Amino acid sequence: MDVHTLLVSFANDFASLLVTVLLIVAYHIFLRNKVKKNPTYTVQAVNRIARTAWVETIMGDEKNAVLAVQTLRNSTMAATFLASTSVLLIIGVLTLSEQGEKLEAHWNALNMVGAINPMLWMVKLLTLLLDLFVAFFGFSMAIRIYNHVGFMINVPVRLNHKMITPAHVATHLNRAGHFYSMGMRAYYFLVPMVFWLFGPHFMLVSTIVLLLALYRIDRAPKIMVLDYSDTE
Repeated sequence: MDVHTLLVSFANDFASLLVTVLLIVAYHIFLRNKVKKNPTYTVQAVNRIARTAWVETIMGDEKNAVLAVQTLRNSTMAATFLASTSVLLIIGVLTLSEQGEKLEAHWNALNMVGAINPMLWMVKLLTLLLDLFVAFFGFSMAIRIYNHVGFMINVPVRLNHKMITPAHVATHLNRAGHFYSMGMRAYYFLVPMVFWLFGPHFMLVSTIVLLLALYRIDRAPKIMVLDYSDTE
């Protein structure tokens, strides 16, 4: 089978993959534009503001050193757990690739429009592996930066260090938060990648459902103003 024939047979799968990528990119462009207009539109944007204020509060009072260490320890433990989970999932996908011939027929039982080919099966598994490696990298970088922040945040402001200022430390902490969010995004995008194993139409449907769920998750909750004027 030549290359042209392969591409034609894989057309539905690659078209579904392209549409999936375009939908995800368009969603994140939409979020970026919303944040430019309203800096508190997403939970991630609110978290960046909260982390900056938290660093300023912690470094402004030396009595909060223990609180800083405990909070960073919790964040480091969460990132460590998720990084370890990604490694286990990578091992699982590698194990799955060894059993492709046995499982491919069962996994493609509902595949009505996609191609059934060992080469395509390996492409799907490689896509899963790439996504998991991105998750591992994100959580590993978050752990690394959290450790750096643990040293910097306990440097007293009264030393007037040019580099270790609350703004500088907050920038590092927000970088760690960015890598953590990147790892979580990679986990979320596993959903359409896994459904692609069952067929391209499942990937498209799961992508739409995932983006609808992310839209509700990413939006910062609206502030409710309670009126106590009628209470006694």
